[in-house]
Amino acid sequence: MNARRAGALAVPSLAAGLGLALSLPPWGWWPLAFPAAGLLYWRLHGLALRSRLAAGWLAGLGCFVPGLWWAQAFNWYGAAALMVVEALSMGVAACLVPPTRGRMPAFTGAFTLLEALRLTWPFGGLPLGGVFLGQAGGPLLGTARLGGPLLMTALVWLVGAGLGELALSTRPAVVWRPALVGAGALLLTVAIGLAGVWAPDGGPPVRTLPVAAVQGGGRRGTSAKEVDPASVFRAQLAATRRLSPSPDPGPRLVVWPEDVIALDRPLAGSPEERIVGAVASRLRATVVAGVTEPASVTTFRNFVAAWSPAGRVVATFEKVHRVPFGEYVPFRGFFSHLASLSAVPLDAVPGHGSGLVRTPAGPLGVMVSYEVFFAGRARASVRAGAQLLVVPTNTSSYATSQVPSQELAADRVQAVSEGRDLVQAAPTGYSSVVNHRGVVLERSALGARQVLVATVALRTGPTLYTRFGDLPVLAAAAVALLAGWLVASAPRWRPRGRHARAASPAPALTRAEQR
Repeated sequence: MNARRAGALAVPSLAAGLGLALSLPPWGWWPLAFPAAGLLYWRLHGLALRSRLAAGWLAGLGCFVPGLWWAQAFNWYGAAALMVVEALSMGVAACLVPPTRGRMPAFTGAFTLLEALRLTWPFGGLPLGGVFLGQAGGPLLGTARLGGPLLMTALVWLVGAGLGELALSTRPAVVWRPALVGAGALLLTVAIGLAGVWAPDGGPPVRTLPVAAVQGGGRRGTSAKEVDPASVFRAQLAATRRLSPSPDPGPRLVVWPEDVIALDRPLAGSPEERIVGAVASRLRATVVAGVTEPASVTTFRNFVAAWSPAGRVVATFEKVHRVPFGEYVPFRGFFSHLASLSAVPLDAVPGHGSGLVRTPAGPLGVMVSYEVFFAGRARASVRAGAQLLVVPTNTSSYATSQVPSQELAADRVQAVSEGRDLVQAAPTGYSSVVNHRGVVLERSALGARQVLVATVALRTGPTLYTRFGDLPVLAAAAVALLAGWLVASAPRWRPRGRHARAASPAPALTRAEQR
């Protein structure tokens, strides 16, 4: 391939990936996702298998290099490997798209299925950088209550395919069929979007609850080794003193962040247990706080404890979905030969359960930090009976707003997917309160000492996504991919007689187009 052909392949592909990246927080230019997906669809037209792999992988690099740029602050060569591997998902998806006929359903299905794989594998998946996060600020957010983040992802690719077909219909000697197919894809997206607006959204409130999210504040971009755990605990106490114990409108639920109670001994019987119990008693409120404590010489527990207004621990939940290479190192023996693992000396013990925590304030669906990016965690707790979602998190180690802003987008998607209000508390931000429609009612400033106070609603109704999960979208994506290849492999119908003379034959692909 000469330099001119390489440029014709690389520039549109990289531009498509960059457009997808810029649709994500913190940039948040969500409309860019659609023409970016359309540009990739257009670029894949007529390419041979190897060229489709290259075009898709380049688009993946354009998306995931900026989308996962935060990772280089921890380990630059590990981040580079992560970006390259994540980008391959788009390369593989592009390989699954036929070069000519049947492209639109196959394109939508392939990119949806590969994103579903990326969200779950390897090491539990990596939702950060996913295109659905960019749509938290756009009109597709309501479709989350129909099919969760995976449906939002599928619709981005469907709209892109529709725009790509419209672009291809403007080429000389091309018949009207691509324009009709492209318009049909856009109309289908509009219909699904309208269905999302009117779909069940969790139902009417069963009651309201005054809540507070407490943010102790402090310097960002610091590791656990650089911060004294006692100072973090003191900052939380100082911020909580701003709350009034008055019966009305004092909060009945106070949420602290993840691991702000970092202990070298068990919580039970510790001074910290008694101090937080005293806070709960003073405020006459349930206090939910993140705790870490040693489990063995090589492991620790990362869990959330709930104190009742009487000052006693009444419930706990241990984090299920751990952060690979952050809270544990998979295949530690192998990776120890490739890099220093001193930043992660201990492995978190994996928890179990749905995340439902029953407290005097009500049944809560708890997601600890990273878990908020995984739709299955909220769904499990809501199906178990959660009426409010709570997210104790800790994003203090990220110096920029990239991960906190993507986490806020995940909050919005989770709230809409399950039809539940959501309260998040972080040590240095973003702390937030989001309603069941995805509207951010309160949001803190990064690094500030701040207390967010709001009234949220508790709900019991399910959304369609709560009932059915990802299965319908996965099945539809698989059917679309199969249908695309059936169309691609079917014999082309050729008219006979006088109809053959009137018909406009499809233009043959040149050798350059096939590359």
